[in-house]
Amino acid sequence: MSVLEMKVPSPGESITEVEIATWLVKDGDYVEKDQPIAEVDSDKATLELPAEQSGIITLKAEEGDVVQVGQVVCLIDMDAAKPEGAAPAAEAPKQEEAPKAAEPAKQEAPKPAAPVAAPQTYATGAPSPAAKKILDEKGVDAVQVSGTGRDGRITKTDAELAAVPALGGSPLTATGARTTTTTKLSVLRRKIAQRLVSVKNETAMLTTFNEVDMSEIFRLRKQYKEEFAQKHGVGLGFMSFFTKAVTRALQMYPDVNASIDGDFKINYDFCDISIAVSGPKGLMVPVLRNAENMSFSAVEANIKDLAIKVRDGKITVDEMTGGTFTITNGGTFGSMMSTPIINPPQSAILGMHNIIQRPVAVDGQVVIRPMMYVAMSYDHRIIDGKESVGFLVAVKEGIDNPVEILLGGDERKGLGL
Repeated sequence: MSVLEMKVPSPGESITEVEIATWLVKDGDYVEKDQPIAEVDSDKATLELPAEQSGIITLKAEEGDVVQVGQVVCLIDMDAAKPEGAAPAAEAPKQEEAPKAAEPAKQEAPKPAAPVAAPQTYATGAPSPAAKKILDEKGVDAVQVSGTGRDGRITKTDAELAAVPALGGSPLTATGARTTTTTKLSVLRRKIAQRLVSVKNETAMLTTFNEVDMSEIFRLRKQYKEEFAQKHGVGLGFMSFFTKAVTRALQMYPDVNASIDGDFKINYDFCDISIAVSGPKGLMVPVLRNAENMSFSAVEANIKDLAIKVRDGKITVDEMTGGTFTITNGGTFGSMMSTPIINPPQSAILGMHNIIQRPVAVDGQVVIRPMMYVAMSYDHRIIDGKESVGFLVAVKEGIDNPVEILLGGDERKGLGL
Protein backbone atom coordinates (compact mmCIF):
# COMPACT_ATOMS: atom_id res chain seq x y z
CA MET A 1 0.00 0.00 0.00
CA SER A 2 1.51 3.32 -1.14
CA VAL A 3 0.47 6.20 1.09
CA LEU A 4 1.68 9.75 0.51
CA GLU A 5 2.06 12.02 3.54
CA MET A 6 1.16 15.52 2.45
CA LYS A 7 3.02 18.17 4.44
CA VAL A 8 2.42 21.91 4.66
CA PRO A 9 4.77 23.61 2.19
CA SER A 10 6.52 26.85 3.16
CA PRO A 11 4.44 29.81 1.87
CA GLY A 12 7.41 32.13 2.14
CA GLU A 13 10.42 33.24 4.11
CA SER A 14 9.89 33.78 7.86
CA ILE A 15 6.50 31.99 7.86
CA THR A 16 6.58 29.03 10.25
CA GLU A 17 2.91 28.16 10.70
CA VAL A 18 -0.43 28.36 8.88
CA GLU A 19 -4.07 27.79 9.74
CA ILE A 20 -6.35 25.34 7.93
CA ALA A 21 -9.04 27.79 6.83
CA THR A 22 -11.20 25.44 4.74
CA TRP A 23 -11.04 21.84 3.58
CA LEU A 24 -12.32 21.70 0.01
CA VAL A 25 -12.72 17.90 0.20
CA LYS A 26 -14.12 15.48 2.75
CA ASP A 27 -12.37 12.64 4.54
CA GLY A 28 -12.48 9.57 2.27
CA ASP A 29 -12.94 11.53 -0.98
CA TYR A 30 -11.06 10.53 -4.09
CA VAL A 31 -8.85 13.44 -5.23
CA GLU A 32 -7.00 14.05 -8.45
CA LYS A 33 -3.40 15.25 -8.63
CA ASP A 34 -3.15 19.09 -8.49
CA GLN A 35 -6.79 19.37 -7.39
CA PRO A 36 -7.18 22.09 -4.70
CA ILE A 37 -7.95 20.28 -1.45
CA ALA A 38 -7.66 23.07 1.14
CA GLU A 39 -7.27 26.78 1.71
CA VAL A 40 -4.65 27.75 4.30
CA ASP A 41 -4.16 31.14 5.94
CA SER A 42 -0.71 32.47 6.72
CA ASP A 43 -0.04 35.80 8.38
CA LYS A 44 0.30 37.36 4.94
CA ALA A 45 -2.06 35.62 2.52
CA THR A 46 -4.55 32.84 1.86
CA LEU A 47 -3.14 30.04 -0.30
CA GLU A 48 -4.56 26.94 -1.97
CA LEU A 49 -3.09 23.54 -1.12
CA PRO A 50 -3.15 21.21 -4.17
CA ALA A 51 -3.12 17.42 -3.98
CA GLU A 52 0.33 16.05 -4.75
CA GLN A 53 -1.01 12.73 -6.10
CA SER A 54 -4.33 11.07 -6.97
CA GLY A 55 -6.02 8.76 -4.49
CA ILE A 56 -8.28 8.46 -1.44
CA ILE A 57 -7.61 11.24 1.06
CA THR A 58 -7.54 10.97 4.86
CA LEU A 59 -7.58 14.28 6.72
CA LYS A 60 -5.20 14.67 9.67
CA ALA A 61 -6.11 18.22 10.71
CA GLU A 62 -9.33 20.06 11.45
CA GLU A 63 -10.49 23.38 10.06
CA GLY A 64 -9.16 26.11 12.32
CA ASP A 65 -6.11 24.10 13.39
CA VAL A 66 -2.81 25.97 13.40
CA VAL A 67 -0.16 23.67 11.90
CA GLN A 68 3.58 24.03 11.47
CA VAL A 69 5.24 24.25 8.08
CA GLY A 70 6.32 20.68 7.24
CA GLN A 71 3.60 19.08 9.38
CA VAL A 72 1.54 16.24 7.87
CA VAL A 73 -2.05 17.42 7.30
CA CYS A 74 -3.45 14.56 5.23
CA LEU A 75 -2.67 11.15 3.74
CA ILE A 76 -3.35 10.07 0.15
CA ASP A 77 -3.72 6.36 -0.60
CA MET A 78 -2.28 6.23 -4.12
CA ASP A 79 -3.20 2.54 -4.60
CA ALA A 80 -6.91 3.17 -4.09
CA ALA A 81 -9.01 2.67 -7.19
CA LYS A 82 -11.03 5.57 -8.50
CA PRO A 83 -14.71 4.98 -7.55
CA GLU A 84 -17.04 4.18 -10.43
CA GLY A 85 -19.06 7.17 -11.51
CA ALA A 86 -16.57 9.66 -10.06
CA ALA A 87 -16.17 12.81 -12.09
CA PRO A 88 -13.13 12.87 -14.39
CA ALA A 89 -10.15 14.96 -13.37
CA ALA A 90 -11.24 17.94 -15.46
CA GLU A 91 -14.61 17.99 -13.74
CA ALA A 92 -13.46 17.25 -10.21
CA PRO A 93 -13.10 20.89 -9.14
CA LYS A 94 -16.79 21.57 -9.87
CA GLN A 95 -17.53 20.64 -6.29
CA GLU A 96 -15.41 23.61 -5.22
CA GLU A 97 -17.02 26.13 -7.58
CA ALA A 98 -19.55 27.23 -5.01
CA PRO A 99 -18.88 30.82 -3.93
CA LYS A 100 -15.85 30.59 -1.66
CA ALA A 101 -16.62 33.86 0.06
CA ALA A 102 -19.65 32.27 1.67
CA GLU A 103 -18.11 28.83 2.23
CA PRO A 104 -15.49 29.76 4.85
CA ALA A 105 -18.05 31.70 6.85
CA LYS A 106 -20.29 28.65 6.93
CA GLN A 107 -17.57 26.18 7.81
CA GLU A 108 -15.64 28.37 10.22
CA ALA A 109 -18.64 28.85 12.46
CA PRO A 110 -17.74 27.00 15.66
CA LYS A 111 -19.91 24.49 17.39
CA PRO A 112 -22.14 26.19 19.95
CA ALA A 113 -20.24 26.50 23.19
CA ALA A 114 -21.68 24.71 26.17
CA PRO A 115 -22.86 27.10 28.91
CA VAL A 116 -20.01 27.69 31.34
CA ALA A 117 -20.49 25.82 34.60
CA ALA A 118 -24.22 25.39 34.07
CA PRO A 119 -25.55 23.52 37.11
CA GLN A 120 -27.99 20.75 36.43
CA THR A 121 -29.98 21.48 39.60
CA TYR A 122 -31.61 24.68 38.43
CA ALA A 123 -35.34 24.57 37.90
CA THR A 124 -36.62 25.57 34.49
CA GLY A 125 -36.74 29.38 34.27
CA ALA A 126 -34.84 29.91 37.52
CA PRO A 127 -32.20 32.67 37.60
CA SER A 128 -28.53 31.96 38.16
CA PRO A 129 -27.08 33.36 41.41
CA ALA A 130 -25.55 36.31 39.56
CA ALA A 131 -28.81 36.96 37.69
CA LYS A 132 -30.85 36.71 40.91
CA LYS A 133 -28.68 39.32 42.57
CA ILE A 134 -29.12 41.73 39.67
CA LEU A 135 -32.89 41.18 39.55
CA ASP A 136 -33.18 41.75 43.30
CA GLU A 137 -31.20 44.98 43.03
CA LYS A 138 -33.43 46.19 40.18
CA GLY A 139 -36.61 45.09 41.89
CA VAL A 140 -37.63 42.88 38.98
CA ASP A 141 -39.60 39.68 39.56
CA ALA A 142 -37.92 36.66 37.95
CA VAL A 143 -41.24 35.37 36.63
CA GLN A 144 -41.45 38.43 34.39
CA VAL A 145 -38.13 37.66 32.65
CA SER A 146 -37.70 35.23 29.78
CA GLY A 147 -34.51 33.21 30.22
CA THR A 148 -32.26 32.42 27.28
CA GLY A 149 -30.01 29.95 29.08
CA ARG A 150 -30.21 26.17 29.20
CA ASP A 151 -33.73 24.94 30.06
CA GLY A 152 -34.91 28.55 30.03
CA ARG A 153 -32.60 29.55 32.84
CA ILE A 154 -32.25 33.31 33.38
CA THR A 155 -28.66 34.32 32.74
CA LYS A 156 -26.76 37.32 34.01
CA THR A 157 -27.21 38.98 30.60
CA ASP A 158 -30.98 38.41 30.72
CA ALA A 159 -31.07 40.07 34.13
CA GLU A 160 -28.99 43.03 33.00
CA LEU A 161 -31.31 43.61 30.03
CA ALA A 162 -34.51 43.32 32.05
CA ALA A 163 -36.17 46.70 32.31
CA VAL A 164 -36.98 48.18 35.70
CA PRO A 165 -40.78 48.35 36.08
CA ALA A 166 -42.36 51.79 35.99
CA LEU A 167 -44.35 52.92 38.99
CA GLY A 168 -47.63 51.03 38.97
CA GLY A 169 -46.60 49.08 35.89
CA SER A 170 -45.09 45.68 35.13
CA PRO A 171 -41.50 44.90 34.19
CA LEU A 172 -40.54 44.90 30.54
CA THR A 173 -38.20 42.40 28.94
CA ALA A 174 -36.26 42.41 25.72
CA THR A 175 -38.14 40.89 22.80
CA GLY A 176 -37.03 39.42 19.49
CA ALA A 177 -34.11 37.21 18.55
CA ARG A 178 -31.04 37.62 20.75
CA THR A 179 -28.54 35.19 19.25
CA THR A 180 -24.77 35.62 19.11
CA THR A 181 -22.17 33.98 16.92
CA THR A 182 -18.55 33.44 17.91
CA THR A 183 -15.90 32.78 15.27
CA LYS A 184 -12.16 32.42 15.64
CA LEU A 185 -10.10 35.12 13.99
CA SER A 186 -8.02 33.87 11.07
CA VAL A 187 -4.24 33.85 11.27
CA LEU A 188 -4.22 36.76 8.82
CA ARG A 189 -6.67 38.83 10.88
CA ARG A 190 -4.79 38.07 14.11
CA LYS A 191 -1.51 39.10 12.50
CA ILE A 192 -3.04 42.33 11.20
CA ALA A 193 -4.33 43.07 14.69
CA GLN A 194 -0.90 42.47 16.23
CA ARG A 195 0.84 44.66 13.65
CA LEU A 196 -1.61 47.54 14.07
CA VAL A 197 -1.31 47.50 17.85
CA SER A 198 2.49 47.32 17.65
CA VAL A 199 2.55 50.34 15.32
CA LYS A 200 0.52 52.40 17.79
CA ASN A 201 2.76 51.30 20.68
CA GLU A 202 6.18 51.37 19.02
CA THR A 203 6.13 54.38 16.69
CA ALA A 204 5.78 58.12 17.22
CA MET A 205 2.92 58.33 14.73
CA LEU A 206 1.49 61.69 13.72
CA THR A 207 -0.88 62.65 10.89
CA THR A 208 -0.89 65.76 8.72
CA PHE A 209 -3.79 66.75 6.45
CA ASN A 210 -4.37 68.70 3.27
CA GLU A 211 -6.92 68.87 0.46
CA VAL A 212 -6.56 68.42 -3.29
CA ASP A 213 -8.58 69.75 -6.20
CA MET A 214 -9.54 66.89 -8.52
CA SER A 215 -10.84 69.13 -11.34
CA GLU A 216 -7.94 68.57 -13.76
CA ILE A 217 -7.87 64.83 -13.19
CA PHE A 218 -11.62 64.69 -13.82
CA ARG A 219 -11.08 66.61 -17.08
CA LEU A 220 -8.24 64.34 -18.23
CA ARG A 221 -10.17 61.17 -17.46
CA LYS A 222 -13.27 62.42 -19.24
CA GLN A 223 -11.33 63.58 -22.28
CA TYR A 224 -9.03 60.58 -22.72
CA LYS A 225 -10.68 57.62 -20.97
CA GLU A 226 -11.94 55.93 -24.16
CA GLU A 227 -8.75 56.49 -26.12
CA PHE A 228 -6.62 55.38 -23.14
CA ALA A 229 -8.67 52.21 -22.62
CA GLN A 230 -8.63 51.38 -26.33
CA LYS A 231 -4.85 51.74 -26.60
CA HIS A 232 -3.75 50.27 -23.26
CA GLY A 233 -6.58 47.86 -22.40
CA VAL A 234 -7.12 49.36 -18.93
CA GLY A 235 -9.09 52.28 -17.56
CA LEU A 236 -7.51 55.60 -16.58
CA GLY A 237 -8.20 55.74 -12.83
CA PHE A 238 -7.29 57.95 -9.91
CA MET A 239 -4.66 55.58 -8.51
CA SER A 240 -2.17 56.13 -11.35
CA PHE A 241 -2.20 59.89 -10.73
CA PHE A 242 -1.75 59.46 -6.98
CA THR A 243 0.96 56.82 -7.45
CA LYS A 244 2.94 59.08 -9.79
CA ALA A 245 2.43 62.06 -7.48
CA VAL A 246 3.68 59.98 -4.53
CA THR A 247 6.78 58.64 -6.32
CA ARG A 248 7.71 62.20 -7.33
CA ALA A 249 7.26 63.41 -3.76
CA LEU A 250 9.29 60.47 -2.37
CA GLN A 251 12.21 61.43 -4.59
CA MET A 252 11.93 65.02 -3.35
CA TYR A 253 11.76 63.94 0.32
CA PRO A 254 13.87 60.76 0.62
CA ASP A 255 13.45 60.50 4.41
CA VAL A 256 9.78 59.65 3.83
CA ASN A 257 10.96 56.73 1.68
CA ALA A 258 12.89 55.18 4.57
CA SER A 259 12.54 52.81 7.51
CA ILE A 260 14.08 52.61 10.95
CA ASP A 261 16.03 49.59 12.20
CA GLY A 262 17.13 50.02 15.79
CA ASP A 263 19.63 52.89 15.81
CA PHE A 264 19.87 52.98 12.02
CA LYS A 265 17.84 54.58 9.23
CA ILE A 266 17.53 52.73 5.92
CA ASN A 267 16.89 54.89 2.84
CA TYR A 268 15.70 53.31 -0.41
CA ASP A 269 16.61 54.64 -3.85
CA PHE A 270 13.58 52.92 -5.35
CA CYS A 271 9.85 53.41 -4.78
CA ASP A 272 8.00 50.16 -4.07
CA ILE A 273 4.45 51.33 -3.50
CA SER A 274 2.09 49.16 -1.44
CA ILE A 275 -1.53 49.55 -2.56
CA ALA A 276 -4.12 48.66 0.08
CA VAL A 277 -6.81 46.38 -1.39
CA SER A 278 -9.83 45.06 0.49
CA GLY A 279 -10.31 41.32 -0.08
CA PRO A 280 -12.56 38.57 1.29
CA LYS A 281 -9.97 37.68 3.94
CA GLY A 282 -9.21 41.26 4.99
CA LEU A 283 -6.99 44.14 3.92
CA MET A 284 -4.05 43.16 1.70
CA VAL A 285 -1.20 45.38 0.53
CA PRO A 286 0.31 44.08 -2.74
CA VAL A 287 3.35 45.98 -3.96
CA LEU A 288 4.13 47.85 -7.20
CA ARG A 289 7.89 47.34 -7.67
CA ASN A 290 9.85 50.36 -8.97
CA ALA A 291 6.68 52.38 -9.44
CA GLU A 292 8.81 55.46 -10.15
CA ASN A 293 9.71 53.94 -13.54
CA MET A 294 6.16 52.91 -14.49
CA SER A 295 3.99 54.68 -17.05
CA PHE A 296 0.39 55.56 -16.23
CA SER A 297 -0.84 52.52 -18.16
CA ALA A 298 1.65 50.22 -16.39
CA VAL A 299 0.51 51.46 -12.98
CA GLU A 300 -3.16 50.90 -13.87
CA ALA A 301 -2.50 47.44 -15.38
CA ASN A 302 -0.46 46.26 -12.40
CA ILE A 303 -2.96 47.57 -9.83
CA LYS A 304 -5.80 45.87 -11.69
CA ASP A 305 -3.90 42.57 -11.86
CA LEU A 306 -2.98 42.64 -8.16
CA ALA A 307 -6.51 43.63 -7.07
CA ILE A 308 -8.01 40.71 -9.01
CA LYS A 309 -5.54 38.32 -7.40
CA VAL A 310 -6.41 39.61 -3.93
CA ARG A 311 -10.15 39.27 -4.48
CA ASP A 312 -9.77 35.80 -6.01
CA GLY A 313 -7.42 34.64 -3.25
CA LYS A 314 -4.58 34.13 -5.77
CA ILE A 315 -2.14 36.71 -4.40
CA THR A 316 1.25 35.32 -3.40
CA VAL A 317 3.39 36.17 -0.39
CA ASP A 318 6.15 37.53 -2.64
CA GLU A 319 3.71 39.97 -4.24
CA MET A 320 2.93 41.43 -0.81
CA THR A 321 6.44 41.42 0.63
CA GLY A 322 8.41 44.63 0.88
CA GLY A 323 7.10 48.05 -0.01
CA THR A 324 8.60 51.39 1.00
CA PHE A 325 5.39 53.48 1.15
CA THR A 326 1.67 52.69 1.22
CA ILE A 327 -1.38 54.29 -0.39
CA THR A 328 -4.84 53.47 0.98
CA ASN A 329 -8.15 54.72 -0.40
CA GLY A 330 -10.91 54.84 2.19
CA GLY A 331 -12.91 57.04 -0.17
CA THR A 332 -14.16 53.99 -2.04
CA PHE A 333 -16.21 53.21 1.09
CA GLY A 334 -17.34 56.80 1.65
CA SER A 335 -14.76 57.97 4.21
CA MET A 336 -14.43 61.75 4.34
CA MET A 337 -11.34 61.84 6.57
CA SER A 338 -9.25 59.38 8.58
CA THR A 339 -5.84 58.89 10.16
CA PRO A 340 -4.34 55.88 8.36
CA ILE A 341 -2.03 53.60 10.34
CA ILE A 342 1.53 53.08 9.12
CA ASN A 343 2.29 49.75 7.46
CA PRO A 344 5.48 48.55 9.25
CA PRO A 345 8.40 48.62 8.70
CA GLN A 346 7.52 51.56 6.48
CA SER A 347 7.54 55.05 7.95
CA ALA A 348 4.63 56.73 6.20
CA ILE A 349 1.28 56.14 4.52
CA LEU A 350 -1.03 58.29 2.38
CA GLY A 351 -4.78 58.11 2.92
CA MET A 352 -7.16 59.11 0.12
CA HIS A 353 -10.81 59.90 0.85
CA ASN A 354 -14.10 60.54 -0.92
CA ILE A 355 -14.55 63.34 -3.44
CA ILE A 356 -17.11 65.99 -2.53
CA GLN A 357 -18.31 68.94 -4.58
CA ARG A 358 -17.50 71.85 -2.26
CA PRO A 359 -17.34 75.65 -2.56
CA VAL A 360 -13.74 76.92 -2.62
CA ALA A 361 -12.16 80.30 -3.27
CA VAL A 362 -10.32 80.52 -6.62
CA ASP A 363 -8.85 83.88 -7.71
CA GLY A 364 -11.12 85.70 -5.32
CA GLN A 365 -14.25 83.94 -6.55
CA VAL A 366 -16.29 81.20 -4.88
CA VAL A 367 -16.54 78.20 -7.20
CA ILE A 368 -17.68 74.59 -6.82
CA ARG A 369 -14.86 72.07 -7.21
CA PRO A 370 -14.48 68.31 -6.66
CA MET A 371 -12.32 68.26 -3.53
CA MET A 372 -10.67 65.44 -1.59
CA TYR A 373 -9.06 65.46 1.84
CA VAL A 374 -5.76 63.61 1.98
CA ALA A 375 -3.95 62.47 5.12
CA MET A 376 -0.39 61.38 5.67
CA SER A 377 0.56 59.46 8.80
CA TYR A 378 4.27 59.27 9.50
CA ASP A 379 6.79 58.08 12.08
CA HIS A 380 8.10 61.22 13.76
CA ARG A 381 11.21 59.35 14.92
CA ILE A 382 12.80 59.71 11.48
CA ILE A 383 10.48 62.11 9.62
CA ASP A 384 10.28 65.70 10.85
CA GLY A 385 7.23 67.91 10.48
CA LYS A 386 8.92 69.93 7.72
CA GLU A 387 9.45 66.83 5.57
CA SER A 388 5.98 65.42 6.21
CA VAL A 389 4.19 68.67 5.37
CA GLY A 390 6.46 69.29 2.38
CA PHE A 391 5.81 65.77 1.09
CA LEU A 392 2.03 66.18 1.28
CA VAL A 393 2.22 69.60 -0.40
CA ALA A 394 4.24 68.00 -3.20
CA VAL A 395 1.52 65.36 -3.63
CA LYS A 396 -1.08 68.13 -3.68
CA GLU A 397 0.87 69.99 -6.40
CA GLY A 398 0.89 66.88 -8.58
CA ILE A 399 -2.86 66.32 -8.20
CA ASP A 400 -3.88 69.98 -8.54
CA ASN A 401 -1.74 70.45 -11.66
CA PRO A 402 -1.14 67.00 -13.18
CA VAL A 403 -0.41 68.21 -16.71
CA GLU A 404 2.61 70.30 -15.77
CA ILE A 405 3.82 68.30 -12.76
CA LEU A 406 3.11 64.67 -13.71
CA LEU A 407 2.72 64.68 -17.51
CA GLY A 408 5.61 66.95 -18.43
CA GLY A 409 3.41 69.63 -19.99
CA ASP A 410 2.14 67.32 -22.75
CA GLU A 411 -0.96 65.48 -21.58
CA ARG A 412 -1.27 63.18 -24.59
CA LYS A 413 2.37 62.16 -24.57
CA GLY A 414 2.38 61.85 -20.78
CA LEU A 415 -0.57 59.46 -20.96
CA GLY A 416 1.12 57.42 -23.70
CA LEU A 417 -1.39 58.41 -26.41
